[in-house]
Amino acid sequence: MPRRPPIVQERVLPAPPAAVFAAWSDPASIARWMFPGDFRAVSVELDFRVGGRFRIVMHGERDWVHSGEYLDIERDRRIHFTWVSEFLPDDVAATRVTVTLEPLDGGRTRIRLTHDRLPDHEAYDRHPDGWGRILATLE
Repeated sequence: MPRRPPIVQERVLPAPPAAVFAAWSDPASIARWMFPGDFRAVSVELDFRVGGRFRIVMHGERDWVHSGEYLDIERDRRIHFTWVSEFLPDDVAATRVTVTLEPLDGGRTRIRLTHDRLPDHEAYDRHPDGWGRILATLE
């Protein structure tokens, strides 16, 4: 299946990189902000280490499961992981997400989320809005 260009979302958060990194590394924190749109709750299982896995269930009109493996972690700077989503077709291998954190003046952080290896599929069109809403909730 052909691939589409990477999705890139960027935002400036009013917190230092250490706080933003901590928000991505704690299951209780993720459960408070990683849900876009009409989802009302999130269940999170997390083994936050290189080679560790995660499972995030977004509860809405039905449950949507997202899972993956941490490929690289640089404390307070970068998190790189695979992303397997029920929104994508069954024959799609894991996609990849990279979150980079850049310190800014005033204790702020520029967060950049890049999601690549997405197929040319209708679900591709949902991901920019979904990630944008997730980052807005994190903010």
